Amino acid sequence: MSDTDEENLLRCRQAMVAIVAAHANLCAEELGKSRLSDRVMLAMATAPRHRFVPAELQEFAYEDLPLPIGSGKTISQPFMVALMTDLLAIEEQDKVLEIGTGLGYQSAVLAELAKQVFSIEILEELAREAELRLRSAGYGNVQLRIGDGSRGWVEHAPFDKIVLTAAPRLVPQRLLEQLKPGGKMVLPAGVEDEQKLVVVEKGDDGQVQTRELIGVRFSPLIASH
Repeated sequence: MSDTDEENLLRCRQAMVAIVAAHANLCAEELGKSRLSDRVMLAMATAPRHRFVPAELQEFAYEDLPLPIGSGKTISQPFMVALMTDLLAIEEQDKVLEIGTGLGYQSAVLAELAKQVFSIEILEELAREAELRLRSAGYGNVQLRIGDGSRGWVEHAPFDKIVLTAAPRLVPQRLLEQLKPGGKMVLPAGVEDEQKLVVVEKGDDGQVQTRELIGVRFSPLIASH
């Protein structure tokens, strides 16, 4: 890729970040704040979203839109990725669990911020493709697994932060058990057409508090039985 191409992509990412910032400001009353953290905005300006969408949709990669990625799934719109990441309040030494890898874009944003990212995808074709894309983009701190995300990843638990990119009806108990005291989980939850973005906080004493934010629409979380 030429320097000119890289410069154009950088400008596209910067324009996307400006739109995300404006969107956050418009939602200030619902979110309780008017801007997202500088670290998250820098991660959004760095992660190459065009590398995590199908080739035929790359021209739309930096629009603030969800895009289809195959298998009936989508990559979330950049504003939602930024918002959910911001709500996690990731620190540099954090170990993060992601449920629903897709093609790996949210994983890449998390990897810009955290020490380690563990991501689970139930659809093998997406997981294999995400692994290739993440490796090609240089994200060596992401580890993938094919499986039922509602069960978590016991071998690497507990996690500082957990994020779901698919919606269960209720917060999965097994994921709560794998969240560290003092940790946060962000997820869409609820029945279709009535989903809310939910922030779960586990206190140092293990007590759990939840709060609902804006209405959202995500694919339902697929669980094996």
